[in-house]
Amino acid sequence: MTASLEPASATSGTGYRHELYPYAGGDEFVHGTLSFIRDALEGGEAVVVAVPQDKASLLRAEIHEDEAVRYVDTSRVARRPGRLIDAWQEWIKKHVAEGRPVRGIGEAPWDQVRSPAEAEQLRYHEWLLNRAFAHGPAWWLLCPYDTAHDSAGLQAMARCHPEVRRGGRTMPCEDYDPEAPYAFVPLTHPCDPYDEFTYSTGDLPALREKIAACAEEHGVTGMRLRQLHLAATEVATNSIRHGGGQGVLRTWSEDHRLVCEFRDAGYIQNPLIGRTRPDPTQIGGRGLWLVHQLTDLVEIRSTPDEGTTVRLHTELPE
Repeated sequence: MTASLEPASATSGTGYRHELYPYAGGDEFVHGTLSFIRDALEGGEAVVVAVPQDKASLLRAEIHEDEAVRYVDTSRVARRPGRLIDAWQEWIKKHVAEGRPVRGIGEAPWDQVRSPAEAEQLRYHEWLLNRAFAHGPAWWLLCPYDTAHDSAGLQAMARCHPEVRRGGRTMPCEDYDPEAPYAFVPLTHPCDPYDEFTYSTGDLPALREKIAACAEEHGVTGMRLRQLHLAATEVATNSIRHGGGQGVLRTWSEDHRLVCEFRDAGYIQNPLIGRTRPDPTQIGGRGLWLVHQLTDLVEIRSTPDEGTTVRLHTELPE
C-alpha cells in the first residue's frame, strides 16, 4: 500500500490537470482514491467518481454520495470511448456552473474490453481529454490504472497523461507525449473475406443495400440495422462532399462485431470532431457526433497524404 496522497498543489484549480495513478490491487486502489477524495472535500471541492461498479462499491462503503460527491453510472458509455468526453462535460457541468472547484476519478472497465480496437480507442480518448479541456473549465482528473493489466497498456496510458502519481506524490510524467499522432497505431488489415463497393453521388441506396445484406447475414436487424444505416449514410455523405466525391466501402466481421469501413481522399484536421456535443444553434457539423451515438465503436485515421478511413463497429447479437 502506498503512502497517503499529498494535498493539492498551488496549481490546483488554475487549469485542467490530468493524472495517471498506477495501482496494484483493490487495497491500493481504495487507499489512493479515498485520499484524493478526502483532500478534495477538505478543500471545499466537489468530486465526480466514474469507475466500474465493483470499484464504486468499495468507495461508497467509505464515502457516501451527497452534494459534494457524485457517483455516476458509466455503463452506457464506458465501453464507447467516442461518447466519454461529452459525458464528462455533462457530469461536471453542474459544479462548474456553481463556481465550485471540481475533481474527477475516471477508470475504464478494462476487464470488459473485447477487442484491441476498443482498448486503443479508450487510450486515445485519454489523450484527447487534454485537448478537450485545454481551454477550460479548470478541474483535476485522476485516472487509476491497475498494473495487473499488460505493461504495454500502461506505457500507452503514460503517453496520455501529463502527470503521474507514484509513492503518494504527483510528478510530471516523463512519457507524456503532447504531440501524439492522430491515433497511436495503424488500423489492422480487414479480415478476409470482405466485400468492397466503390460509391459516389447517387450510390447511397446501393450502399445501404450492401450494408443491409452483410448485416442481416450476421443477425443485425431491426433498430440496430436502422441505426447502422443512418450512421453509414452520414459517413458516406461526408466522403462525397469532402473526400473527393467518392469513397470505398468495405464490410466484414471480427471480434464479434460487424465492421463497415469507409475510405476517401479527404482530411479531418480536428481530432475532437464528433466527440463533443454540437451547439444547438450551429448549422451542420453534427454528422460524426451522431455516428458516435448510433454505433458501438468508431475508429478514425486521417492524414493529408493518405486521406481518411472511418470504421464503424456494431456488436453482433449473442
